[in-house]
Amino acid sequence: MQAFSSIVPGLGVNWGNIASHPLNPNIVVQMLKDNGIKRVKLFDFDSWTLNCLAGSGIEVMVAIPNKLLEDMATSYDHAKDWVKDNVAEYLKDKGGVDIRYVAVGNEPFLKAYDGEYLKTTFPALKNIQKALNEHKLGDKIKATIPFNADVYDGNKPSEGNFRSDVRDVMQKIVKFLHQHKAPFVVNIYPFISVYQSSGFPLDYAFFEGSSRKVSDKNVSYSNVFDANYDTLVWSLEKAGVPNLEILVGEIGWPTDGSPYANTQYAGRFYDGLLRRLASKKGTPLRPGIIIVYLFGLLDEDMKSIEPGNFERHWGIYRYDGQPKFPIDLSGQGKNKMLVAAKGVQYLPKQWCVLSEDVIDANNNLIPAGLTYACSRSDCTSLTYGSSCGSMQLRSNVSYAFNMYFQMNDQDVAACDFNGLGTIVTRNASQGTCLFPIQIVSEGERVKLLHGGSISFLGLFLLSFFILL
Repeated sequence: MQAFSSIVPGLGVNWGNIASHPLNPNIVVQMLKDNGIKRVKLFDFDSWTLNCLAGSGIEVMVAIPNKLLEDMATSYDHAKDWVKDNVAEYLKDKGGVDIRYVAVGNEPFLKAYDGEYLKTTFPALKNIQKALNEHKLGDKIKATIPFNADVYDGNKPSEGNFRSDVRDVMQKIVKFLHQHKAPFVVNIYPFISVYQSSGFPLDYAFFEGSSRKVSDKNVSYSNVFDANYDTLVWSLEKAGVPNLEILVGEIGWPTDGSPYANTQYAGRFYDGLLRRLASKKGTPLRPGIIIVYLFGLLDEDMKSIEPGNFERHWGIYRYDGQPKFPIDLSGQGKNKMLVAAKGVQYLPKQWCVLSEDVIDANNNLIPAGLTYACSRSDCTSLTYGSSCGSMQLRSNVSYAFNMYFQMNDQDVAACDFNGLGTIVTRNASQGTCLFPIQIVSEGERVKLLHGGSISFLGLFLLSFFILL
């Protein structure tokens, strides 16, 4: 298959790695190149990934996790060392990594964090930019902060302003970004609007026009993206930086884990978004090219599901680098499957399922086995409205057993479940429900305790729906 000849100007992707079996970074970088993707946003600083990006011609945004913000804020020496080790170190030769941005934290002012990073984020930003300047990198590489769109609000775009509880610090941050010619990075999620509000008009989340229109100062908004983006534009104007550059750091549509999360809606959303970006129409208040990073590249089976079961299914690719649905990154509507990852190795073609010898489906060992398997793997596709949400109990149990088995490298002991499980060589997939075979991962596993663990509430809800 030939590589894509062109893509939408300014288009990038988010490459997350909270997975039990991450793809080899060399394979991912080649996949990006095969599809003409020239911008990538990372969520951490991994030397293997950065070395694989060296000489690729791909522009990179590296990131400092929230857990390090306090270190960066309280010690300039720590910030300087971080820049030296994780930025300057990779720029030594002409064939180095083309780093353009450093993301200082990720959505640190989310309401859910209850102000945890309110005092450290801005000092960390200042220290990182100062360190970049000291290394004579500040003209090319800018420090910024990816914010969730919840940092501003307003019933109409013109009413937009930064949230009252963060307004003072946000005004300081945006003026600092403007002073250093750094962009404001915002994450906008139309899907979340649909997910969180049963009364939200579905067509308003897409780009074909909507029966719902928001009229504001002689401007009519027919989709939530334009309205949200221009709410930020108004917020920046009220903060005194009306011309601050904006990057959309994350935008996408998940494909599983919720009734509205599927490949049909995802394809519809991306088709409309990419056509809009290709038109260079922009929004009513900011016409022109919008730089956008799609979220995300790959599914991540160990992400926290606290926001919802869809969190592990944002990828335009599956966990193994196989494309999920047709898409045209050039925005011309000529949708076809993206170029898949090459050279991926899989574990043997075998699955773990509930043994046919277990006649009594109400066997009291089954609920315990199901709960155990789901708490230590990924059962989000089993929830109501998901790709595996319509199966019967025995099939649900088999799916859970297989996920645990695969995520534990098909260890025979991982298909025991007190004698309930058995290994088969016949594909156990059913209808729309894929029983996956895991890949051979050459990277170190991301442990559950580092942000991918299922919450107690999430486990309870999964078990409740699966046992119905």
